[in-house]
Amino acid sequence: MDKISGAVENGSIEYKDFPAHVDEVVCLKGMVHRIREMTGFAFIIIRTARDVVQCVYSPDFSDYRLDDSVAEECAVKVTGKVVKDATREGRYEMQIHNIEVLSHPAELSPIVINKKQLDNIPLDLDLNMRPVTLRNPKERAVFKIQEGIARGFRDFLLSQSFTEIRTPKINAQGAEGGANIFKLDYFGKQVFLAQSPQFYKQMLVPIYGRVFEVGPVFRAEHHDTSRHLNEYVSMDFEMGFIDSFYDIMNMETGALRYIMELLQREYAPEIALLNVQLPVIENIPVVKFMDAKEIITKKYKKKITDYRDFEPEEEQILGKWAKQEFGSDFLFVTHYPSEKRPFYAMDDPADPAYTLSFDLLFRGIEITTGGQRIHDYNEQVAKMRARGMDPADFESYLMAHKYGMPPHGGLGLGLERITMHLLGFKNVRYASMFPRDINRVTP
Repeated sequence: MDKISGAVENGSIEYKDFPAHVDEVVCLKGMVHRIREMTGFAFIIIRTARDVVQCVYSPDFSDYRLDDSVAEECAVKVTGKVVKDATREGRYEMQIHNIEVLSHPAELSPIVINKKQLDNIPLDLDLNMRPVTLRNPKERAVFKIQEGIARGFRDFLLSQSFTEIRTPKINAQGAEGGANIFKLDYFGKQVFLAQSPQFYKQMLVPIYGRVFEVGPVFRAEHHDTSRHLNEYVSMDFEMGFIDSFYDIMNMETGALRYIMELLQREYAPEIALLNVQLPVIENIPVVKFMDAKEIITKKYKKKITDYRDFEPEEEQILGKWAKQEFGSDFLFVTHYPSEKRPFYAMDDPADPAYTLSFDLLFRGIEITTGGQRIHDYNEQVAKMRARGMDPADFESYLMAHKYGMPPHGGLGLGLERITMHLLGFKNVRYASMFPRDINRVTP
C-alpha cells in the first residue's frame, strides 16, 4: 500500500548550491532557455525557478549525444558535473552527462524571450503574451521583488503583534462610496466589490488590537492612465490603542525600512539584475498639507489652483523638495482637508476643517493613504449625517462603534504602485502580473 508522507522532494539542485557540489554529479530541472551551438560543443542554458544556469554539452563529457529533441522551451532534467566556469570568475556551470526531455512546446513562441530584456515590445503585446513574456528573467524578477515587498510587510507586522486577517470582497456597502464601485447582482440583491477592507479591519481592532491584510481591492474608476488599475493588491493595517496618528506613520516607517533591508539581503540577484536603487530609510520627514502648499507656492513659484488636494506635478515638487532638504525618497504629508477624506477620518480637534490623516509620497508620487479613525459612536453618526449619509445603511459597521472601540487608525499601501516606483516604471501595468484595467480582462 502507498503512503503519503506530506513532503515532496524536488530532486533538483539550485544554482546557489553549486559551490558546495563542485566535481559532483547532480540533477538540474528546468526549461531550456537558450541553445548556443558551437563547433564541437554547445551551451544549453537552463532556466530554473530563479536562476539561469549555463550547462555545457560536449561528446568528451559522456556517451550522451545531443540531438534535435532538445529545443528551446522544452522542460528537461539535466544530469551532469558541477565545475568552475573557466571564463567567468566566481561562476559555475554544469558539464552535461544526460538530458531527459520531459515535454516539448507545440510551437515556437512569436516572442524571443531569452534576451537580456524584451526590447521594443509594445506594452499591449507584452501583456497579451504574459504567460510567455514573464519567462524573461528581467520580467519575472519584477515579481520576485514584489514578493519580497509583500513578504517584508507581512513579516514585520507579525513581529509587531499584528494578526493577519481575511476580509470579504463582496460587501453590502462601499467603504468609500461614490461612483467608483463595482455593482453586482447577488441573487437578486445589489452588492459591491470591496474598494477596501476598511470596515472589517476596523471591526476587528477591538478583537485583535492590531490587524493587517494583503489582498485584492476593486475600483470602478473609468481611468485609462499609467497609474490606475481597476483591480490591485492593497497592503492594509489597522492598529488600536494609539496615542495619535503619528503611531501609524511610525509603524509604516518601520515596515518600509524592514522591506528595503529584506530586499537587499534576500533578493540581491533580482535587485542587481534590474539595477534597482533601494532607498535607505533612517527616518521620514513630515510636513502639514497647508505648509506643503506654501512650499510649492513660495519656493517653487507654482500657482495653486486646488487647496483640497495635490496635483501630480505638486507631488513631484514635494518629492524633489524632500530629497533636496532631507535626502529622503519619502515624505509624509499630514492634515488633509476634511472634505477630501472619507467619513471615517477623524477631524483635527484644533481645526475640524482638517483631518488627522496623511499620505506618504515616494519619489514624488503618493503610495499610501492613512490616518486616525473616528472611534466614538455618536461622533461617527454625526459626521455621516452631516454628509447626507444614512447611518442605517451602515448598521453592521457601526455596531463595533456602538459597543466600544479603542482609539485606532491605519493605512492602505498599493503593492503595484510601490513596485512601480521602486523599479522606475512609467506604467503601473508593468508592476501587475496580470493587470485589470478598463480595457483588459485577459489573460
